[in-house]
Amino acid sequence: MNVAVTPPPVTAALHSFLAFDFGMKRTGVAYASRLLGVAQPQGTVNASGNARWPLITEHISRWQPDALVVGVPYHPDGARHENTDRAQQFARQLHGRFGLPVFEVDERYSTTEAQAEGATDVDAASACVILDQFLRSLPP
Repeated sequence: MNVAVTPPPVTAALHSFLAFDFGMKRTGVAYASRLLGVAQPQGTVNASGNARWPLITEHISRWQPDALVVGVPYHPDGARHENTDRAQQFARQLHGRFGLPVFEVDERYSTTEAQAEGATDVDAASACVILDQFLRSLPP
């Protein structure tokens, strides 16, 4: 059974965010604060399954974000696919493990955008694209 985690509304109390571009083998990471206003790449977690959690824990411990953001992929027409479910499961696991609000962002073209910008670490750059999109959606 898939149970969605409903995050609280985005309020001014949420100042810093860590974003993830989830993948089965690699997960890109980016950090931003409202003060910075732009995402900064934080590398890629090159691990899968349970091996990724200690590395993700290190990122969360280092940055102490107020909330987490996860890119959720869809087909170009908006239809769901296997990776949609996997990314949403990852979001639920983040919430369960760390107790932080988790926001989902449609990341349909984040990898394409990161590649077009010439990123050397496409996964971390994709996480930046996802987080920048989220930041633009925040109320002033």
